[in-house]
Amino acid sequence: VDRDAVPGGEPVQEDVDAVGLSILSGAHNRLLPEITQRLREAGAAEILVFAGGIIPDRDIPGLKAAGIDEIFLPGTPTTLIVDYLNRRLSAA
Repeated sequence: VDRDAVPGGEPVQEDVDAVGLSILSGAHNRLLPEITQRLREAGAAEILVFAGGIIPDRDIPGLKAAGIDEIFLPGTPTTLIVDYLNRRLSAA
């Protein structure tokens, strides 16, 4: 993993509430945990991280264990993602 290409400090500097990531490359098991780790290292473990893309069902439990709060698969209606964000961010 090119550590300079993986965000970590930017979400902290911008004071974001959530980070959404779209992965279509098949590198989700490597990149998504790296991003959550970088956020923790930056003192931003409270930032909600969610993802979407072509991610096999068998990989979802490991990604959630690595700190990805939710995974949205292809075809997920945008309204469901908006509802998820409204629900999770209002609870924070």
